[in-house]
Amino acid sequence: MKKIIFSTITLIAICFSVNAQDKTKLLSFENIINMAKNQSPDGLVAKNKYLGSYWQFRSYKAAYYPMLTLDATLPNINRSITKIPLGDGREVFQEQRSTDYSMKMSLSKTIGLTGGQLFINSGLERLDVFKDSIITSYLSNPITVGYRQPIFNYNPYRWERKIEPIKFDEAKQTYLEDMEQLSIKASNLFFDLLDAQIRTRIAKVNQANNDTLYKIAQGRYNLGKIAENELLQLELSLLNSNLQVEQTKNDVEVNLFRLKSFLGIKDNEKIDLLVPQQFPNFKIDASKAVTEARTNNSEALSFERRLLEAKSSVNRAKMENRFNANLYALYGLTQSAVEFANVYKNPQDQQQLSLGLQIPILDWGLAKAKIKVAESNEELINTQVAQQKIDFDQQVLIKAMQFNMQYNQLMIAAKADTIGSKRFEVTKARYMIGKVDITELNIAMTEKDRATQDYISALRSFWNTYYEIRKLTLFDFAINKQLSVDFDSLK
Repeated sequence: MKKIIFSTITLIAICFSVNAQDKTKLLSFENIINMAKNQSPDGLVAKNKYLGSYWQFRSYKAAYYPMLTLDATLPNINRSITKIPLGDGREVFQEQRSTDYSMKMSLSKTIGLTGGQLFINSGLERLDVFKDSIITSYLSNPITVGYRQPIFNYNPYRWERKIEPIKFDEAKQTYLEDMEQLSIKASNLFFDLLDAQIRTRIAKVNQANNDTLYKIAQGRYNLGKIAENELLQLELSLLNSNLQVEQTKNDVEVNLFRLKSFLGIKDNEKIDLLVPQQFPNFKIDASKAVTEARTNNSEALSFERRLLEAKSSVNRAKMENRFNANLYALYGLTQSAVEFANVYKNPQDQQQLSLGLQIPILDWGLAKAKIKVAESNEELINTQVAQQKIDFDQQVLIKAMQFNMQYNQLMIAAKADTIGSKRFEVTKARYMIGKVDITELNIAMTEKDRATQDYISALRSFWNTYYEIRKLTLFDFAINKQLSVDFDSLK
């Protein structure tokens, strides 16, 4: 009795083990697309690319906010031999020992329109000079207001205010395009594996059919109803189908590994894919597709950015190689005292105004050459962008027309697959009663297999074109809505 119970438990354990090993996860096309966007390493790369652009844009905006800084020296100890004036025109070298402390608070603001900088400072210094005794003095600057302004110089802030927002919008659109590119890649890997799995199923069905036909043919050959050549041909078909089963199994493993690697799946669970049964049926207005692409695509934004950058380069070349001036103005209060209590009493005002000039007199044509290079580059970029705009519009038009043909082609392929399967079943039944020969049966089998593979290929083309037009336009024509994502959730 114990032996029977032990054998029963062992058998149950083996069954559970086999079931666990044979456990297969069924995944649809939509499952694979969502997994690609949410968990694939490529999706994480796209997210980090966007975040890099986001923080770069934040840095650009932060540069225009008021900046508050504290500079302090605590302390600066000096022991050296220096030249000391005696007051009668003579100088002597003496040892000097001192310690000074300083602290300054600064509030500054960049003025983007002019490229200047406004600042407000407040500071305090203490100096200890060591001689026979310690001599201490203080210097205060309760408030100092100043302004620095380049005149006739290149103003990078003016161009940043035009270019940086475009670059950030470009980064957003690029992220959306990366998501659509993920869908395209996931689609190709999905159909690679699906095609391999379907070819495996076809190979197994053909193997079973060829085995049955070969056994029937053996009986007919023994009765003298068929020639040996036909029997050998069926045996060869059986051997080929056995080989095909092994080859397709290997293809399944290879494509399964590639899909799992792309999705970031690390477990050993098998995946069985479901053939997509539903697909959107709509037509795309080519002119609307071009309009949406011009508005949304990152490449269209890059056209505008590159033209602005070229103009900025020309402006830099012209402004940096001619008459320049720099204005510096300052007004503030200051006071010095030997006691800290008096350092802020009755402060005196101080002013400073300086105007620096830079006038090129002889540069042997250097400035002119730099300007000509920048202008030539601007003309080149204008020409390139004009041509690329035409090519871009043409690409969108072609892709829209291709998509409009895909649905009909998919329906035709689906019907051909159904007809091919029915024809084979009819031909197989007629062969078994001796109405057709082996050649016609093999032709029916080949056409059946080809029709099935053509249907999978048509599915691949349909979904690839669907996501390619979405990537180009960043527009979902199925629901007539622009593609978007919650960018705040990516931070």
